[in-house]
Amino acid sequence: MTSTNEAGSQSGPGQAAVLTVLTTTDAAQKAQDLASGAVAARVAACAQIAGPVVSVYRWEGAVETAQEWQVLFKTTAERYDALESWLAEAHDYDTPEIIATPVVRGSAAYLEWVARETAE
Repeated sequence: MTSTNEAGSQSGPGQAAVLTVLTTTDAAQKAQDLASGAVAARVAACAQIAGPVVSVYRWEGAVETAQEWQVLFKTTAERYDALESWLAEAHDYDTPEIIATPVVRGSAAYLEWVARETAE
């Protein structure tokens, strides 16, 4: 039996809702610092870094193209606010991309691990 929780994802009895949270930054070392800092602060259970990727976006009226590194964090819906606050403080962008996506399904063992690693 599954239930839909606040974040809109399905989880089994006793399972926390898990989210993936994406941000980008302009240097590999900055991505590493964000990833390791969030895990150390227990606002994310883990983070994966991919890049460089090419980002095309509109900023202050102009279309820009930049090389960026993506950082994908795994956290619980319960810890999302803490992760968002941590990222907003630690990130050097004026308006960092911080986008959360619910994990609709996943192995029970992995979802439980994410919950354990992000527990306060």
